[in-house]
Amino acid sequence: MSLDILRDGSWLTRSRLRLWASGVLIAAAAGLVFLFATAHGLNDYKGRPLGTDFSNIYVAGTLALEGHPEAPYDPSAQHARAQALFGAETPAYRWHYPPFFHFVAAVLATMPYLVSLAVWQGVTFLLYLLAIRSILGSSPCPESTRAATAYGSTTDGADGRGGGRDGGASRLLPRHQAIVFLLALAFPAVFVNVGHGHNGLLTAALIGFALVLLDRRPIAAGILFGLLAYKPQFGLMIPLVLLATGRWRTIFAAAATGVAMVVAVTFVFGIDTWRAFLDFTATSRPMIENGDAGWPLIQSPFGALRMLHAPLPLAYAGQGAVTLAIAASLVWLWRSQADDTLKAAALCLGTLLATPYCLDYDMTVLAPAIAFFSLHGLRRGFGPYEITALSALWAVPLVARSTAQFTLIPLGAIVMLSMLFVVLRRARGDLAMAAMLAPAE
Repeated sequence: MSLDILRDGSWLTRSRLRLWASGVLIAAAAGLVFLFATAHGLNDYKGRPLGTDFSNIYVAGTLALEGHPEAPYDPSAQHARAQALFGAETPAYRWHYPPFFHFVAAVLATMPYLVSLAVWQGVTFLLYLLAIRSILGSSPCPESTRAATAYGSTTDGADGRGGGRDGGASRLLPRHQAIVFLLALAFPAVFVNVGHGHNGLLTAALIGFALVLLDRRPIAAGILFGLLAYKPQFGLMIPLVLLATGRWRTIFAAAATGVAMVVAVTFVFGIDTWRAFLDFTATSRPMIENGDAGWPLIQSPFGALRMLHAPLPLAYAGQGAVTLAIAASLVWLWRSQADDTLKAAALCLGTLLATPYCLDYDMTVLAPAIAFFSLHGLRRGFGPYEITALSALWAVPLVARSTAQFTLIPLGAIVMLSMLFVVLRRARGDLAMAAMLAPAE
């Protein structure tokens, strides 16, 4: 495969997209069938609860329902309840979430475990798909644009039939929407998340919907951003760009949502729950710094450096430098006249990269980034290497953990940083093109 093929993306035909997506879906379905076929009661063949990390949510919910909402922050109490539900050999899963998530856990714990797991996975997966569908339909496609002819490829590679660069993005978009949606359905990070029973699908849905609504319904967007408070490590870049662009209604709505949730938690679960959470948080930092979850799972510059045995101060310095660079880039991008789809894609990527604690199941947030950038490319044409970069971003959750485990190469962080560079380069190119064409308008 020559560099020219990688550059113009012509290697990525429609048939290959369908084949890869179908292959992932078939493999995932086979894996789920195997998992349940070899299960013993509520445990898989390795003795772990089905849904692994979801069991942690369920256990916390049962404790909250019984009037002990502070107990999940006591590792021994949390583990004892897990053993009572799933057996003495159940691994210990620590409850790291702020008390906001007690509401979700308590509702889920009212159902039998397997029903609860199915409801959790099904509802969050549906919300995720609806968010991707909303992104793909969020912007009208122009009949033609001179910017669409400014790049070396448009949608020809993905179509597999050529067709020239006539700027007819409006004719190409509807049939490509189906392909992008199929890729979102088969996105490998979805199945990493499903395997863990985690909340990455909910996180991706909230971020995706909020970005779609940001201009049209800023208060609704703020409420959705506020609901992300159960993931405080993702709260670095989103507030920054909202402040940098003066989106005060969104900021106030997000803040009001956070305050309302604090009041509700305190009223329902009591002030002692907050004390237990803060005490646990103070003692859990060494677990993150020492990689108790396993360095191959952590997809951040901090995790990459620690995996390579960097001293803790150097790892923090490296993460800090990356975070500051991302912050400066996002402020520049969001204050510019660049297309909103590029801004949204960059914010999704920056949100993951700016925190030292981003695990591979959190990479579901890359799905909105891929959808936003794909929408931009389908409307205005893809630039050099952009289709190849998107393909790498789509595939990397499938191999990021195993690659790091066997080679110590932090592929996840490398691909995400590379894609952020691609987005920023595209925004700069679009702005330069707009400036050049402005006198002719």
